Amino acid sequence: MIAGLDRINELAKIQKTTGLTEAQKLEQKELREDYLRQIRGQVLDSFQGLTVVDPLGNDVTPEKLKEEQARNRENQ
Repeated sequence: MIAGLDRINELAKIQKTTGLTEAQKLEQKELREDYLRQIRGQVLDSFQGLTVVDPLGNDVTPEKLKEEQARNRENQ
């Protein structure tokens, strides 16, 4: 579960029913930005382990992805 998601949903419910205060709007914006950062990070992590193979079994992983994977292995 992504951190802050419960609070994001809570603020969305408040927004629909009674509206948000300025402080709550700011909190909501920050939580949403953090949520998007986490999602993007998960997607990028998923791509780091990706290998593309054609129907004949040949590795056709794009060079850009291979280079990024190699950089990440060096940094670990």
